Amino acid sequence: MTRYALAVDIGGTFTDVVLVSGDGTSFVDKTLTTHHDLLEGFFRGVDLVLGRAGITPADVDDVIVHATTIVTNALIERKGPPTALIVTEGFRDVLYIRNEHRYDMYDPQIEFPEPLITRDLTFPVSERVFADGEVGRAVDEAEVRAVAAELKAKGVESVAVCLLNSYKNPANEAVVGRVLAEEMPELFVSLSSDIAPQMREYLRASTTAINAFTVPITRPYLNALTKELAARGFSQLPLIMLSSGGVVGAPTAGRNPVRMIESGPAAGALVASFLARRFDIPDLISFDMGGTTAKACLILDYEPLVSGEFEVDRRYRFKPGSGMPITVPSIDMIEIGAGGGSIARVDALGLLKTGPDSAGSDPGPVCYGRGGTEPCITDADVVLGILDPDNFLGGDMKLDAAGARAALAELGGKLGVSAEKAALGVFEVVCEQMAAAARAHATDRGVDYRGLPMLAFGGAGPVHACKVAELVDAGMVIYPPLASVLSAFGTLVTPTKIDLVRSELVRLEDIDWAGLGGTLDTMLAEGRSALVEAGFEAGAAQFGFAADMRYVGQQSEITVAFDDDPRRIGDPQTLRETFEAAYEKVYALRLADMPVEVVSWRVVAQGRAPTREAKVAFAAEPARPKRTRPVHLGETPSLVPVYDRGALAAGQTIDGPVIVEERETTVFVLPGWSVSLHDNGSLIARKKEA
Repeated sequence: MTRYALAVDIGGTFTDVVLVSGDGTSFVDKTLTTHHDLLEGFFRGVDLVLGRAGITPADVDDVIVHATTIVTNALIERKGPPTALIVTEGFRDVLYIRNEHRYDMYDPQIEFPEPLITRDLTFPVSERVFADGEVGRAVDEAEVRAVAAELKAKGVESVAVCLLNSYKNPANEAVVGRVLAEEMPELFVSLSSDIAPQMREYLRASTTAINAFTVPITRPYLNALTKELAARGFSQLPLIMLSSGGVVGAPTAGRNPVRMIESGPAAGALVASFLARRFDIPDLISFDMGGTTAKACLILDYEPLVSGEFEVDRRYRFKPGSGMPITVPSIDMIEIGAGGGSIARVDALGLLKTGPDSAGSDPGPVCYGRGGTEPCITDADVVLGILDPDNFLGGDMKLDAAGARAALAELGGKLGVSAEKAALGVFEVVCEQMAAAARAHATDRGVDYRGLPMLAFGGAGPVHACKVAELVDAGMVIYPPLASVLSAFGTLVTPTKIDLVRSELVRLEDIDWAGLGGTLDTMLAEGRSALVEAGFEAGAAQFGFAADMRYVGQQSEITVAFDDDPRRIGDPQTLRETFEAAYEKVYALRLADMPVEVVSWRVVAQGRAPTREAKVAFAAEPARPKRTRPVHLGETPSLVPVYDRGALAAGQTIDGPVIVEERETTVFVLPGWSVSLHDNGSLIARKKEA
């Protein structure tokens, strides 16, 4: 019997749905995201693909995987329930003081996001755990019960508990959690020793506060999703995509929403890694542009970069340090407010700007005809002639070309140019903005981006990728099958996986191997439990081991992967050699006279990678253009041939400029490039030799 796997990726503008059968047949659709009730758009899209496939919910017998922006939306919009923070006495202002770092040393009006939890909802308790883990003062249960009474009086629904040095010894936090559960069983409690058992107080407090702020939203949402799937006749429990590039069961994700923040973008990076192996291209740039944001990620040696820390809600030009830090593993990427719905405007200096504000799905760009009044990137693409207003989503969603032109004409009036020139300016500015982000992302990591191939996907990615590729000196752009919904498909080729970390500051020569064994055994058990909850056999789990290490006296560390369990390695000198090889790769030197210390131990628990495919059918004969369309690329419009992607034959090559349309997106290839259809269904654009 044919098995069916279902994936749903809820983005800021569109909800993408992919259904893949066991024989590789795929069915896809996009529907506008329903922010007032995400499940409404979820099941609207699901119903559409089930209808296309002619099957019922009971026929979906493989997996159901979900990536969502619900956590990100809650943080950016600050739409969370009353949330409190319990800290050690004397640390009440930890979220305000931050880490005292200034991301811009010379800006006297530097801005940071306001803490999610305000000072009036921050409660100190008299307790103390010393840096070595010794309990210097136990928690007074009566004091915690008094705090619980205040929480009740203030209508608090969720609380973060972050006590000093609890990563070393969680005993006092456990007492606080137990007493709160006794006094307020309905309260959501996030303990930092569970959420982020790592050193550095502000990072741990910020991460736990974010988890507490969002868990009352995500847990009911995922519970409602699970119940509704069952009520509609689906037999599978949902799996949820994590920021680190793995999927877990809904209960684990619901308890740890802080791990879900970049779930959709992470799926895109994972599928980029998947395709890099298929093309045997070890290094490439993943470029994902949707309706709200654009994401760039480096794939190096077939794998995406992973970071142990990232930020959300950056307040100043997406500059590192201007947001709220989170210390959980995440795919390392750069995300900017440049999507199809990003708003174009003229600033106070008379300069054309795009984003980061987005019209989203409601009201959306002017051309959506849903009440939008401000010109957006998609409006510019319509005015330029790149997008066919009568063929958006295969004609199921007609676009208002006259409205888009009027909006761009108004913008052009402020610049003293025509609507078409304003639209071209918007196109070029947003492409330069994305190219600059990609260049900065690569340069900050010591990677020479020039010449790296680019993988383009997302609803708007194929429209703009060729121009972005020119700006970053990429000579090849790959447009894979299912490009518009590739992140959703990415969740179907992502293994069950969870990343775990525990801080343990110790010099290599002082490692307590027996104590380390207990720490690692706890992490291994937690990983097996998460895999079993996701429906994976615990006995078949695979584990990877790593550590965050540095030379003694340094502030920052690097993550070093080991070939085996460090207990089996058992030799400090071997661990040092592994660290120094990794350190030299990053910094081009070794410090032989400096001792080395471990900051944190890491374990990755992972199931087998899925082998699902999405096959593509080709035409037997080379296609001819179905029409030509005037596209405004310069002073005068050019007549550009338009092809149907499904009508192309394998190996067919077309010179640019050319437009290749499919139902969910449009590929736009510039002059000076050619595009051909690979036998795996990908379109590959190459820049011609000068």
